[in-house]
Amino acid sequence: MDKTYLSAADAVADIGNGSSLAVGGFGLVGVPIVLIRALLARGSADLHVVSNNCGVDGWGLGELLSEGRISRVTASYIGENKDFARRYLGGELEVELTPQGTLAERMRAGGSGIPAFFTASGVGTLVADGGLPWRYGPGGEVTVQSLPKETRTLASLGQEREYVLEEAIVTDFALIRAARGDRHGNLVFEKSARNFNPVAGMAGRITIAEVDELVEPGEIDPDSVHLAGIYVDRIIQLSAQDAADLPVEKVTVRPRPTTHES
Repeated sequence: MDKTYLSAADAVADIGNGSSLAVGGFGLVGVPIVLIRALLARGSADLHVVSNNCGVDGWGLGELLSEGRISRVTASYIGENKDFARRYLGGELEVELTPQGTLAERMRAGGSGIPAFFTASGVGTLVADGGLPWRYGPGGEVTVQSLPKETRTLASLGQEREYVLEEAIVTDFALIRAARGDRHGNLVFEKSARNFNPVAGMAGRITIAEVDELVEPGEIDPDSVHLAGIYVDRIIQLSAQDAADLPVEKVTVRPRPTTHES
């Protein structure tokens, strides 16, 4: 039951070329940066990543992206990663853009054994009708595009609406970050880091977690567990220095109040 590994390198040692990964984080919050850097050092390529976004230039998944290690991304938005946008528009990267809530539910469904579900999000758009550009050619032409999805009219709360069928996501591995975890893999996430991390952890066939604090089984109140250890296969403890590596994507401050002396 002890799922701890001595190093991030050991924990990701079997993630090979062509692997699919569900990765936690939203912007720069809750990003498993140590596991990402271990994977970068390992040299794995042709990775298929499922994540809310792909980090920023030079940090998070952006580090794998800048080295050309990622070939496909399923995400809800490109964000402000200029390298991501350039590679996508330049035909180097296949990108499946998915509504944010749908993406979260596709991962949760994958971890719950639900193969597909109907949702109203995307009905009447290219998400349902097909034609979203997934890959561009060198001349800017669309070479791969999304296919139409099944839609169905269903009654909900006494009102009929059209819904689109979305398939669940299950990946080979998942990389996630938590504030606290025990040796059995039970995890607690800190505030807004409880974003895509729990559902990403559910979606991976093998889930690897990095934690700021590692405790013994029984020290976490069962009622406080955000992701049960049944979903987690490997866990590493971060050093104090690694745990403190928490960049701010956008620093927003208010002007300091002016003091007037009488």
